[in-house]
Amino acid sequence: MYTKVLCIFSKSLTIQYTNDKEINKFFILTRRLVRICCKHNNLFSRYRYDIIIVGSGLYGAILVYRAKQNGLRCLVLERRKKVGGNVRDEWIDGINVHQYGAHIFHTEDEQIWNFISQFSDFIPYFHTVMARYKEKLYHLPFSMYTFYDIYGITKPYELEQILVEEHQKEWYEHPDSLEEMAINIVGRTIYEILIKGYTEKQWGRSATDLPPFIIKRLPVRLTFDNNYFNDRYQGIPIGGYNVIIENMLGDVEVELGVDFFANREELEASAEKVVFTGMIDQYFDYKHGELEYRSLSFEHEILDEENYQGNAVVNYTEREIPYTRIIEHKHFEYGTQPKTVITREYPADWKRGDEPYYPINDDKNNAMFAKFQEEAEKNDKVIFCGRLADYKYYDMHVVIERALEVVEKEFTK
Repeated sequence: MYTKVLCIFSKSLTIQYTNDKEINKFFILTRRLVRICCKHNNLFSRYRYDIIIVGSGLYGAILVYRAKQNGLRCLVLERRKKVGGNVRDEWIDGINVHQYGAHIFHTEDEQIWNFISQFSDFIPYFHTVMARYKEKLYHLPFSMYTFYDIYGITKPYELEQILVEEHQKEWYEHPDSLEEMAINIVGRTIYEILIKGYTEKQWGRSATDLPPFIIKRLPVRLTFDNNYFNDRYQGIPIGGYNVIIENMLGDVEVELGVDFFANREELEASAEKVVFTGMIDQYFDYKHGELEYRSLSFEHEILDEENYQGNAVVNYTEREIPYTRIIEHKHFEYGTQPKTVITREYPADWKRGDEPYYPINDDKNNAMFAKFQEEAEKNDKVIFCGRLADYKYYDMHVVIERALEVVEKEFTK
């Protein structure tokens, strides 16, 4: 605001004293100084920061990087003791351990790939997943490998014949649950082995109570292709995702272990804008209710052996086994270390104070979120973005896409 006043003031004085050469020169220099102040977010601002970013995950780090490019003064507040959010990894016995679940970067968008690649080189990595059910292994995603594992068939038309027979016994004209939708897509046999138990563990509900949209886009390939993703660009950053986050943040001021809500009024008053990437219902003090999430817990274990399961990810699809998958991290980077680190991933019910991972986007929660969204749109001070503020699950390439959209709208001069 003060810079705008100075800009107008210096411009008017320059016009007023055009007949005085020395005074005119003085005010030309003044105008140049003001422009420099404008460019560098002016020395006359009443705010200590232009932007405070709450959260140092991938979303927040991208916003910081772009904000700095636009000359904005930033402060990053992180609730945890380390930056990186859920893409944080830890170096254990020479292995990059994904602390909060497996993260494989993949995208079809060349611009997104070029953007992320400027912060780290990537190891070409194609994600292949195995599923374990009653001591037997199956290939994922669903492909001719899977159908060979289950039925012993080698031709696509053989699967079509099997599904016709299964659907004659069980078919739902208007599927209204995940179970019915899954049976329509792959039949009862595959559903029971690879979908039912895993999904019920993941969501903490019976598959008959889950909405069908969760599995609506279940990929079924009639080829011998077990690459989990179809995207053109896929990989794992060399040195882990910490390298990317740290390169994005650079020398920006970061405060760790900070509870934003404990000192919210003072923090918001110290910046012209606040970017909030946390839970939108928490920001508005749950005035419309409490949105529901699924949580996760991770059990890391160092094993004194070179190779535990021979694959980065093995899903455990039996309902009776409490964890959904075991991750062996060294296989993301083709490691040959003498030891290995595995992580068992346990789904959990969420309660206030737990880490929220997956929003439960049913009709009830989506209606509640819409009310919080209306509140957010009225707030000119705070920019709400990220998976928790948007109440959506995002893959990493979508995070980048959304973050760059916010930058273009809010930060670009």
